Amino acid sequence: MNLDLVATFLPKLVFEGLPVTLKLVTLAVAIGVFIAIPTALLRVHPSPVVRAFPYAFIFFFRGTPLLIQIALVYYGLSTLPWIRNNELLWPILREPFWCALIAFSLNTGAYSAEILRGAIQAIPRGEVEAARAYGMRGLLIVRRIILPRAFQIGLPAYGNEIILILKGSALASSITLLDITGVARLLYSRYYTPVEAFVTAGVIYLILVYLLTRGLRLIERRLSRHLLGPPETELAEDR
Repeated sequence: MNLDLVATFLPKLVFEGLPVTLKLVTLAVAIGVFIAIPTALLRVHPSPVVRAFPYAFIFFFRGTPLLIQIALVYYGLSTLPWIRNNELLWPILREPFWCALIAFSLNTGAYSAEILRGAIQAIPRGEVEAARAYGMRGLLIVRRIILPRAFQIGLPAYGNEIILILKGSALASSITLLDITGVARLLYSRYYTPVEAFVTAGVIYLILVYLLTRGLRLIERRLSRHLLGPPETELAEDR
């Protein structure tokens, strides 16, 4: 491996590709949460008619490859005349970043909704019944009891989903987006050095996943402190 080329590639990957990747993943995860919450609540609705639409949404985005979803948004929507002639939609949907953001947001929204649905159903019924005994009703129970407990229960699985979205963001380069992988592909096409370009990009992803994993573990410990015992127990486990 040519370390001089690695030193040349690293600033380009860090200062050009990394900000695009972080922006895409951060926005997709944030939008995905707003999609997941109402979708998960509809999935646990007692009426099968109400559950039908969120089920179909989740089934489609979990059952089809993310690469296909990106291609459908980027290439498929651009073929519709009413979108190309729309002065509001076309300036957005002709840009690869916004198309990737739409696809990633819908994809992670579907996966996160299913995680949240399972977490909601795992909440002990006694907690909800206790809230009702205190006089809470409807949306107040959802906001103060169900959603906080569901996020606490589903955090490990949701953390894995964020990591998968981070690694899956490499697929955005397939629609010419210059994220970390996109910049690596560009460097490879210029210098014909695939090892140096892609190994350097892989190391950046590895560092990002490590930092994200550590951050999620700290959040999980803080939210579950009453389940982990006193701080002395946590220090003993770390050793």
